[in-house]
Amino acid sequence: MPGRKTTKRKSEAPVEDDKGPKKVKISHRSHGKEAGQVLVLGQGDVGQLGLGQDIIERKKPALVPLPEKAVQVFAGGMHTVCLGESGTVYTFGCNDEGALGRDTSEEGSEMVPGKVTLEEKVVQVSAGDSHTAALTEDGTVYIWGSFRDNNGVIGLLEPMKSSNLPVKVPITETVVRIASGNDHLIMVTLEGNLYSQGNAEQGQLGRVPSCFSDRGGRRGLNHLLQPQMVYFKRKVVFSDVFCGSYHTFAVSNESHVYGFGLSNYHQLGTKSTKPCFFPVKLTCFRNSTTSWVGFHGGQHHSLCLDAEGQVYSLGRAEYGRLGLGPDAEETTEPKPVMGLEPACGVTCGASVSYAVTREGSAYAWGMGTNMQLGTGEEDDEWSPVKMTGKQLENRVVLMASSGGQHTVLLVKDKQES
Repeated sequence: MPGRKTTKRKSEAPVEDDKGPKKVKISHRSHGKEAGQVLVLGQGDVGQLGLGQDIIERKKPALVPLPEKAVQVFAGGMHTVCLGESGTVYTFGCNDEGALGRDTSEEGSEMVPGKVTLEEKVVQVSAGDSHTAALTEDGTVYIWGSFRDNNGVIGLLEPMKSSNLPVKVPITETVVRIASGNDHLIMVTLEGNLYSQGNAEQGQLGRVPSCFSDRGGRRGLNHLLQPQMVYFKRKVVFSDVFCGSYHTFAVSNESHVYGFGLSNYHQLGTKSTKPCFFPVKLTCFRNSTTSWVGFHGGQHHSLCLDAEGQVYSLGRAEYGRLGLGPDAEETTEPKPVMGLEPACGVTCGASVSYAVTREGSAYAWGMGTNMQLGTGEEDDEWSPVKMTGKQLENRVVLMASSGGQHTVLLVKDKQES
């Protein structure tokens, strides 16, 4: 890879001509702070539950044996990533495209948590369908696996080349926040810039026009796979970013919400159903009384969270994913989801939704087919239902993440709260 300005490792002395400031430890409100246990539920036929070869389905949350407590958990399409409190990354699940970032040649080794070898301490992880990314404490991003489009693998950092082991993302700025969609990665830098890489078919990179969205057109795949800045006519400083499967929300320092990517069911909150190949300032979030603090997207819907802890949903209504009741219809603007205590986090799977409340409960709604909702049944839920189970007794939920057919929760014992 063309190694532009690289960040020096801890063991190395600063080089003499190092013009930049001395290495800083980055921080962002999205980094995991509280440590806890990891629970999984749903379907796990390729090992994404991390419970070994004999357990490939859980109707209720089950405890994953990790060597240490975790501070972040993310469900990819068919794999799971856990960030230990020591800064170590653990992965399990499908490794066909290298999404686990480690050797799984030993039979069954992908079905249980295994360590990803990285020199630096990791402070944030993200996961897509076939890729995983890790952000280190000095603002360097590593990535492994592959990005795909509708026709298959497109590569990771080089055309048609996936990577089974972590590789450094060539970006000259210090990154403070990463987020993954199914097949794209968005980074927020210390300067407040957005960088994107991956598949651009639905506009989710925010910087590739429609004519170059199919494998980069005449510009080629490098144009998509090499991280590049999302440009704006006037300087916009960004503080946070959130991904859906094929769409992206970005929040500016001025609390404006921008969106780009797929909006075929109005999941971006646009009146049109056309994809947005460049960032659009989303007027449906311009409410003088509402400060937006969280977003997440599934395949065709989105969840939003305001500073008061109220959860909203928009987009496609089938299978109950909006949580607006059995008569819900597709909606172009955020509608409040009722029946929840104030929330501190929201997350989506393809057709399922979750809210984690400030009191530490998790609520789920949407498609029940893969047992991801924790009800023990396969029925769809059109309104929020509190998740229950033996492993949730006397525990508070810290975060949730949902993949293609499984869901992972981070929990801690109540007496530790």
